[in-house]
Amino acid sequence: MLSMEWNTNGLLPLEWFRKMRTESPVVATEGNEAWHVFKYEDVKAVFTNYEVFSSQGSSSSEEPIESSILRQDPPKHRQLRKLVSHAFTPRMIESLAPKIQEITSSLLDEAEKKGRIDIVADLASPLPITVIAEMLGVSMEDRERFKAWSDALVGDDGDAYYQCQREMSEYFAEIAEDRRQHPQDDLITKLVEARIDNEHLTDIEIIGFCILLLVAGNETTTNLISSAVLAIDSLSEVRSELLADRSLIPGALEEVFRYFSPVQTMFRRVKEDTVLRGQELKQGQIVNIWMVSANHDEDIFEQPDVFNIHRNPNPHLGLGSGIHYCLGSQLARMESRIAIETLLDRFPEYRRDRSVELERMDSRMMFALKELPIILR
Repeated sequence: MLSMEWNTNGLLPLEWFRKMRTESPVVATEGNEAWHVFKYEDVKAVFTNYEVFSSQGSSSSEEPIESSILRQDPPKHRQLRKLVSHAFTPRMIESLAPKIQEITSSLLDEAEKKGRIDIVADLASPLPITVIAEMLGVSMEDRERFKAWSDALVGDDGDAYYQCQREMSEYFAEIAEDRRQHPQDDLITKLVEARIDNEHLTDIEIIGFCILLLVAGNETTTNLISSAVLAIDSLSEVRSELLADRSLIPGALEEVFRYFSPVQTMFRRVKEDTVLRGQELKQGQIVNIWMVSANHDEDIFEQPDVFNIHRNPNPHLGLGSGIHYCLGSQLARMESRIAIETLLDRFPEYRRDRSVELERMDSRMMFALKELPIILR
């Protein structure tokens, strides 16, 4: 049985999730204001049944993220998703491969000069941010701001969460206005020019779209790459197999999605009274769905706490399910595959600097390492 050191230091509390699945698979918080759901079958049911479990944000909210597709049910969700789906078709994603390879190689060129790299800060973060920034049509000079905003949006600091939305709103409102006057070949121009039922998107809808694409376009991929690098370093058998056969990398990345679950939890709001695993959920209550727990459910996955790159099938929920399945899933997979392939090609014997303790970012929502220092040779 393959074991990994982070199981014992609290980075992934697998024992706690196992206990909840066994003893309290659907459990209310004190006061019954919210519920937590831990079993795969239940998590998937909440994900897919939007008629009972709504993603809808507050229509009166001034937070742009509440107007994004993340917080919409059909038919608005379907309309909004269609507006940008053309940018994420298999053909469009495949056309980005040379650019992704160029960015990856450039980042590793810089790292090679130093002989070491912080995978999070110097590869896993700048790669997807660069790609999505170019798709949106925003300046890469602001890359550090994008990363700070993204971390704040998925972190546990409420003040930082609201502040980053205010800052991003000002930033993207200015760019959107510029695109109205000076259209370009980018996603923001397409959003400005788009129409739904012969009406343009509102400013807050455009800003919400930009925020979501920027954050979703880098956070998941950043965490997927860094977790994959960590797993390969921790498991010599996995490293050997991937070095011998690069075609195993896609399957290994799917197992990273399952085992680590870059997005750990999301929430839905109960639209009408319902019963889930014998528990009575009332209209208006919040339901927190734990994908990380579902992805370790013994009823679905054989030896779920074993990292197995040959797992097949692997019906993980690491990218969501139903209508909210990750729009950029293929882009995340391609960026991560190219990053891991290139790292292994150039530095097959890389090793983690174990003098630096592994730490998670302060985020209940994401599995994100603060840093991952790697010695390249």
